Amino acid sequence: MSATSNYPRTTNRMNSYLIRSALVAALGGLLFGFDTAVIAGTTRALTETYSLSPAALGFTVASALWGTVLGSLFAGPPADRYGRVACLRMLGILYVISAVGCAFAWSWTTLVVFRVIGGLAIGGSSVIAPMYIAEIAPAAKRGRLVGFFQLNVVLGIVLAYISNYLVAQADFGANEWRWKFGVAALPAAAFFLVLFGIPESPRWLVKAGHPEQAQDALTRIGEPDVHRGLREIKETVDAERGQKRTPLFQRRFRKPIVLAITIGMFNQLAGINAILYYLNDIFERAGFSKVSSDMQAVAIGLTNLVFTILGMSIIDKVGRKNLLLTGAVGTGTCLAGVAWIFASGQHGEYLLWLLVAYIAFFAFSQGAVIWVYLSEVFPNLVRAKGQSLGSFTHWIMNALISGIFPIMAKTSGARPFVFFAAMMALQFVVVLTIYPETKGVRLENMEAHTAK
Repeated sequence: MSATSNYPRTTNRMNSYLIRSALVAALGGLLFGFDTAVIAGTTRALTETYSLSPAALGFTVASALWGTVLGSLFAGPPADRYGRVACLRMLGILYVISAVGCAFAWSWTTLVVFRVIGGLAIGGSSVIAPMYIAEIAPAAKRGRLVGFFQLNVVLGIVLAYISNYLVAQADFGANEWRWKFGVAALPAAAFFLVLFGIPESPRWLVKAGHPEQAQDALTRIGEPDVHRGLREIKETVDAERGQKRTPLFQRRFRKPIVLAITIGMFNQLAGINAILYYLNDIFERAGFSKVSSDMQAVAIGLTNLVFTILGMSIIDKVGRKNLLLTGAVGTGTCLAGVAWIFASGQHGEYLLWLLVAYIAFFAFSQGAVIWVYLSEVFPNLVRAKGQSLGSFTHWIMNALISGIFPIMAKTSGARPFVFFAAMMALQFVVVLTIYPETKGVRLENMEAHTAK
């Protein structure tokens, strides 16, 4: 039977080793979430410490994101050359360096440099961790397992908000912001250590010429027919070996390229990270105190976590496309409501509830889908390059929007939210007309499926 055949598989029952391996790799998402969200509790202190203008504050927040752009752009080739797990270990080291460096930063410039280093780790994690999980996961459970990455991203955001609140209560004075950055070193070190307990991707092992290790990995993760599964991977790799240097940008891969770029763009055009990074500032602008802003942020983070879990639990049943369509309607409506509050200056008491609903719709849809979709729409031949392209698009949009947001919000609190709402209306049309459903499709069959 050829590598493109769909044979019956009994991998619906996942063994503990497979689940543990997916969870360990997904811990890169926890650090991703923590490092990107922790800035929300430091913006006021950084502005006062370094006398930052709105533009300089935007650059400070976006500095890590420019690191993620580079990290996501260049993560694919090392992952192909040295392996997924080895590269994740290196990213763990970068997370530690960033956390410690930000905590002891002796100037604004050094703070920005260490933020960029952390961004490199975040960008690399967003490419390699979902790709690794997709490559060890059975097709029927791939959405749920890759969703572990997004779940950990959200959990990291929640932990960052809780950590910021607890550090604020500890009365560290002028050094409070340093502690908020520095605590991330502990989970980063733990991530590096636990990576030594998971197997390399069987697909990468076959490509690297280690079929015996690939067979062992398939056995350990619970592949029901190891020899058949190994043979299919070999057939795919052999067919691709003569095209090893196949460029990504060619007509053959036009459809997955469009899918990767658009899903990365719309994920950020929803305004999610701009809102998460400046959440405390948004609440303070609406009249909440510093302490109440920290507490509202925790409530937002917990909502994000709960609805991400909900989205993960149904993604393999409902499908990726239906979740995206539902989310576009819900987030667009909530963003329009937030814009109205800022434009009218009335009913600020509804702001929290609109943002909670917005986060719920986003987590349930785009939050649960993006990393799953990016990890599966490209064929094996160019998956690492394609994953890098989608993540690169996501992060460059993130950096641009997060850098511009405080400038836009200064002139009009409503303007950014009007723009985000309009983008969600556009996303609904794009997803409805061009996005294919990918649930249950084996990775070896994805190219033919997306070409339909």
